[in-house]
Amino acid sequence: MKKFEITKDFFEIFPNANIAVIIAKNIDNNVKIESEKLLNKASVIAEKYIDSQIWIDNEIIKYWREAFSKFKTKKGARSSIESLLKRISNGNKLNSINPLVDIYNYISLKYGVPCGGEDIFKIKGNMLLTKADGCEQFITYGSNISEPPYPEEIIYKDDDGAICRCLNWRESTRTLLKNNTTNAILFIESIDDKFFDVIQNASNEMTQLIQENLGGNVKIHILNKGNPKTFI
Repeated sequence: MKKFEITKDFFEIFPNANIAVIIAKNIDNNVKIESEKLLNKASVIAEKYIDSQIWIDNEIIKYWREAFSKFKTKKGARSSIESLLKRISNGNKLNSINPLVDIYNYISLKYGVPCGGEDIFKIKGNMLLTKADGCEQFITYGSNISEPPYPEEIIYKDDDGAICRCLNWRESTRTLLKNNTTNAILFIESIDDKFFDVIQNASNEMTQLIQENLGGNVKIHILNKGNPKTFI
């Protein structure tokens, strides 16, 4: 049975991190949901997080840029929540991708936290949140060229290479959530105790939305230094 594990070298950088892991199995990701309504609602809610005219003074932006400064990153790499908030700040709408992605983008914007997700069937062996060795294969959306992570960059990976670089900055095409996904693993990230209650509430609502719209069985695991792994 596959497992997901956060390794010791990750906790050397973020000893108080809490990562919500949502396991959704036997779901129907090909159903129609009110994605446009959901994403528009999230965009309105997210305006409360755009609290400064000076972008780098925004509380959430500062929080995640400081986190990214603690490990090696590609120039310009930003947390996924910064990318979403920047779209909202610029007046751009989010396009629907598929129900699971739309749900986690909604949750990300509503709660101001980074979210991501992968197709469990496409994960080879066990999945880790860890430091990169710098040799992992990684091909991202819109490319056919491997761009390995930097050594000691924080990544999600499996036996075939990197799955997502710089936490949830950029994702591999190999494990993308698609309409035919039936088993998924989703993540809500926090690198200290500050957002513990937030990720708990966010994971509860994500679970509810998945079960109500996509069916299946959904379970939540909050992983941290004292509880770093779970079966998937």
